[in-house]
Amino acid sequence: MARTFNPLGDRLLVKPLEREEVTKGGILLPDTVKERPQEGEVIAVGSGRLNDEGKRIPLDLKKGDIIMYDKYGGTELKEDDVDYLILSERDVLAKIEGK
Repeated sequence: MARTFNPLGDRLLVKPLEREEVTKGGILLPDTVKERPQEGEVIAVGSGRLNDEGKRIPLDLKKGDIIMYDKYGGTELKEDDVDYLILSERDVLAKIEGK
């Protein structure tokens, strides 16, 4: 039975987007020397953070958004051989639109 992850507060569940890394000379780099991806797809979002008055402030992101996040931010999670990250909205640097 598959588990469902529902982020709390200002947290996001993100699936990192893997990119093939090829040098300018055309050499494909193995996984062991690749840098950790910094782009991912938002899979689920929390309900937002609470301000000082107890009012909920919704997140600016939604499921399906493609984002750029802090290189070392978040907590890694692996479920059914798929890698995920749980990030705070503060770890998100940008929302990526278009290609």
